[in-house]
Amino acid sequence: MTAADPRDPPPPAGLLRERGFRLYWSAHSISLIGDEITILAVPLAAVLLLDAGPAEMGWLTAVALLPSLLLSIPGGAWADRQANRRRAMIVSDLGRSAAVASVPLAYAMDALTMTHLYVTEFAVGALTVLFRVCNHHVYASVLAPDRYVAGNALLSGSRSAAAVAGPGAGGALVQVLTAPFALVLDAVTYLVSAVCLGRIRATEAPPARHGGTGLTDGIRWVTANRDPGLLLAGVAMLSLFNTLVVTLFVLYATDELGLSPGLLGLVFAMFGLGGLAGAYLAPRVVRRIGLGPAIIAGFAGFSLPLPLVPLADGPTPLVVAVLAASQFACGCGVAVMDISANSYLIAVIPPTLRSRVMGVIQTSNFGVRPVGAVLAGTLGAAFGLRPTMWIGTAGALLSVLWVLPSGLRYVMALPTTPGTPADGTPADGIPADGTPAKVSAE
Repeated sequence: MTAADPRDPPPPAGLLRERGFRLYWSAHSISLIGDEITILAVPLAAVLLLDAGPAEMGWLTAVALLPSLLLSIPGGAWADRQANRRRAMIVSDLGRSAAVASVPLAYAMDALTMTHLYVTEFAVGALTVLFRVCNHHVYASVLAPDRYVAGNALLSGSRSAAAVAGPGAGGALVQVLTAPFALVLDAVTYLVSAVCLGRIRATEAPPARHGGTGLTDGIRWVTANRDPGLLLAGVAMLSLFNTLVVTLFVLYATDELGLSPGLLGLVFAMFGLGGLAGAYLAPRVVRRIGLGPAIIAGFAGFSLPLPLVPLADGPTPLVVAVLAASQFACGCGVAVMDISANSYLIAVIPPTLRSRVMGVIQTSNFGVRPVGAVLAGTLGAAFGLRPTMWIGTAGALLSVLWVLPSGLRYVMALPTTPGTPADGTPADGIPADGTPAKVSAE
């Protein structure tokens, strides 16, 4: 099957009328609202209830992301050999619901500690790795390749809408119910997601056949294909240094800038509004400048506004305005980057290697973040919050240097034939059965 040229008119808006994708989109969208509440509620619980400092905040973020570093590659190898990855995603949702629900329960029993938050965040992180390495198989089973960009745009729109509603609702819920009880909603959203996934009826790619563990197959494919490799290097660097900013953002905004939970939720919501704008613009940007240039533009659009965070100072209205502008612009940039990069990667990765390569991608994107979180806590304690923010923004700005020299700038459309990598030349794919093969978009 050939992929649509990005210069063609976008697919019809009736994509959500397709039952399989509608259920997948619903599961994705509902759980994202709870996730956004958790992103705000857990750090606020640590800061406001347990008096966590920079080091504790660094470790809290690190333990949540450590599974991405340790489990993504072996998890991907396991998922490629399963016939029903959707079932694993359902188990992940149920497990995350139970883990998140344990926090308000512990608080109600006056037993909430930083150790409990660490264990909860690690458990949720491990189950999220399982969900993510299976996710692209299910996504590819409910959409034709020529609708990858449109589908990713809808998913990104949901992500951005959740980022708008979640922090605002989270800030209000934290003020009314306290941070732990705001997590009850997240637990419920995971349950609803599991129900939606359970109703999908779609045929996934068959499990890979391989005599060994296949742990290195994903790495070998990435290193054999230059442009995906440079893309993942840029993603890793951007994630590492952005984590320095994100890890300390709540502490920086509340302690140094004096923002209340409600104002902080408003600032976070602007990231979602920017994401909605980016989700709307991304298909049009892809059609106008091409898929690869859109990826590069997304890198720049995400990183260039970050210096506004350490620059924020002065009266509260000015601080809120500067942070909101930064969040809006970053949200727009990351949406363009995610939609174009995810569509590109889903198309060029062979189906028999999809989870193994996605394990490498998750390691590049999320696996470096525990390192960034610990580094943020260390640097924040040693040099202060604002200098650490400057270090994070500088590194994020430099990440675009990985993708600028790649062949992505010449990629105008998704591959039109199986076996076409970023530069249009045959790829040295490494399928599960060990025979030479080309990268497939089917």
